[in-house]
Amino acid sequence: MKKAVVLFSGGLDSTTCLAIALSEGYDCHALSFDYNQRHAIELNAAKAITTRLHVTHKILPIPNLGASSLTDENIAVPKHTQNLKIPNTYVPGRNTIFLSFAMAYAEVIDAEAIFIGVSAVDYSGYPDCRPEYIEAFQKLANLATKRGIEHHPLEIKTPLIKLSKAETIQRGHALGIDYTYTVSCYQANQQGEACGQCDSCFLRKKGFSDANLHDETRYITHHD
Repeated sequence: MKKAVVLFSGGLDSTTCLAIALSEGYDCHALSFDYNQRHAIELNAAKAITTRLHVTHKILPIPNLGASSLTDENIAVPKHTQNLKIPNTYVPGRNTIFLSFAMAYAEVIDAEAIFIGVSAVDYSGYPDCRPEYIEAFQKLANLATKRGIEHHPLEIKTPLIKLSKAETIQRGHALGIDYTYTVSCYQANQQGEACGQCDSCFLRKKGFSDANLHDETRYITHHD
């Protein structure tokens, strides 16, 4: 059976990506990272979802990457704005680090594909979510691996990259995903309740609205 490594945060996009990989017949091995992220509750979601789907799951600890509101509690997570600048929720080098581990893991288990749930449509403008970046990393992966040199190229699959958040949700809904168990918020509390104000929450709310589907996300009640 063909194998795939799926980069898995426990959020909406990565859960959709995992469901797509399973629907394509891959034996999936989900890979999550504990990098001292502020929203570590997502790792609990990742464990719960992979357990429900009977998918092999690893969580790798890596050093705090720093310089981001997602890894430094002294930096405030911004509310959603229309500012075109890259927000401070960007974690420098994150996808490159994650894909490097996934590349190595793929060699270990003899997987032929890596799935990553990046989107270049409804996203926060991170440079490591763009098609050009993915194409460059795939070229690197096949120069850097035994598999690539032996003409069994590793494919980096990005099934969401051209989809809006609404299209992603509709795709997942068609595959039977219960998004109740996913955590996307940049600063969800320990109960898994989303803040409802960060960029990720804005995109999630808009996605469900545009998809004409009920959003089962549990949001913190704000009184301001």
